[in-house]
Amino acid sequence: MKSLQDTLRLFATYEHSCPYLPEKSAVNAIVDPKYPMNMSMYSQMINDGYRRSGKQVYRPYCPDCNECIATRIPVAKFSPSRSQKRIWKRNQDLIVTENHKGFSEEYVELYTHYTDTRHADSELEDDSVENFALFVETDWSDTIFYEFRKDEQLVCVAAVDVLERGLSAVYTFFDPDISSKRSLGTYAVLWEIEEAKRLGLSYVYPGYWIKESPKMNYKTRFHPIYGRVNGQWILLN
Repeated sequence: MKSLQDTLRLFATYEHSCPYLPEKSAVNAIVDPKYPMNMSMYSQMINDGYRRSGKQVYRPYCPDCNECIATRIPVAKFSPSRSQKRIWKRNQDLIVTENHKGFSEEYVELYTHYTDTRHADSELEDDSVENFALFVETDWSDTIFYEFRKDEQLVCVAAVDVLERGLSAVYTFFDPDISSKRSLGTYAVLWEIEEAKRLGLSYVYPGYWIKESPKMNYKTRFHPIYGRVNGQWILLN
């Protein structure tokens, strides 16, 4: 019997320059935009290696490359390294709150400073605030913006989708001026792992991992982490 996913129509995007491996071209397979997507269906699809960008649900479909590996961290088995333990301890003074209302005007300055400092060559074709809000939000997703504050000052925001079995990290941005001492990107993932445990969920999905991309290598610092390869989840580290 065919699953619902087998009945979905997929479309290939135009070939474009790969944002992670500049010498390669990239193509994505996207789900028919007319399909009435919901979180139950998306929870199934992310388990099969799909991700979303705004309303668009996609997976890499590059003709000559299979370097993009969907990843997930089984939170019950997660074992932090010594470095990650220090990062966790160092950031215990941060207060985390939930925003269920969507992208806030309060985020603009922090997001702009982050992209100007860390991603001058951003993978987003247009990293404007308006484009970013469309990238992280959609009307069918259960998305929470976790706000990290130090003495009431916003220092980090993690946009996270709440799935049936896990949390999916959509995008995280933070104050680069203090992150060198706090490693806020790493801390956000560590916090999401603990939050998934608290919610009784099994996994955190950090996104695609590409071995040859320095931007993506941080994902395998979380142990254990599994990758979706040839239809199966296999241990990557």
